[in-house]
Amino acid sequence: QVQLVESGGGLVQPGWSLRLSCAASGSIFNVYVMGWYRQAPGKQRELVAAISSGSGSTNYADSVKGRFTISRDNAENTVYLQMNSLKPEDTAVYYCNAKKSGDRNSRYRPYDYWGQGTQVTVSS
Repeated sequence: QVQLVESGGGLVQPGWSLRLSCAASGSIFNVYVMGWYRQAPGKQRELVAAISSGSGSTNYADSVKGRFTISRDNAENTVYLQMNSLKPEDTAVYYCNAKKSGDRNSRYRPYDYWGQGTQVTVSS
């Protein structure tokens, strides 16, 4: 089992910045990717950014490229999301996600673990 705890959300004005943190604990062995998803009211949950636990390679949604940066601290098992130039469209609940390699019990589908979410509201 993997436990994920997010922090850093809040209410900010357009153009401001926030830094989200996700601390992972438990059976983190074999976690190969961590990322951030978000879900706005009335919309589907979408991938915002992801980072490989091995190589550190990153991927971003087109809507946040150039504004958001995902990073990690391997020593503390923590992943961060630096959000700059925030827009009202960024308002959502942000969820931390971790994936572990699947096995026979999961029919080789990756295991997904989720944090409880942290609210980000961008409003003037």
